[in-house]
Formats: sequence, C-alpha cells, structure tokens
Amino acid sequence: MSSHLITWANKHKITLIYIQPGKPTQNAYVERFNRTARHEWLDLHEFESVEHAQLMATQWVWTYNNQRPNSAIGGVPPKTYLNAA
Repeated sequence: MSSHLITWANKHKITLIYIQPGKPTQNAYVERFNRTARHEWLDLHEFESVEHAQLMATQWVWTYNNQRPNSAIGGVPPKTYLNAA
C-alpha cells in the first residue's frame, strides 16, 4: 500500500515528509485529531457496513467543525471562528 502512495506522490510531484520513528510530537496535530476521533466516534459505535461508517464519520466531522467548542480558539466552534474572521 505505501508503495502505491509513493508512486502516486511522485507522479504528482508531491514530496512526502516523514516523521522520525518514535517522535509522534512531530505530527502532534494529526495525533491529537486521531485520538479525538477514536474517543468521540470510533469507540462509541458499531458499524453495520462501510457506508454506515462513512455516514457516521461525515456526521461526526460536521459536528466537530461546526458545533464543538474548541479551547484553542477561545471556546467557540471552528466554523463560528472562521465566519467571524
């Protein structure tokens, strides 16, 4: 699978930048999002199909971006912050 990604990236002139092994803090934003997704979405549902998982993911991401207060931006949802900018 990773060889397909590398081939695709090279074909589209995209440079892949890897984090150092054992250094998850170099990718803290994604690590934080992955943890939140696991605890607030994946751990709470049993999926009946891939389509069901995709539907639940879409609903969760919408809530995450539009309704969930974000302490890093003053306790407002990201969409509210974006609209105010």
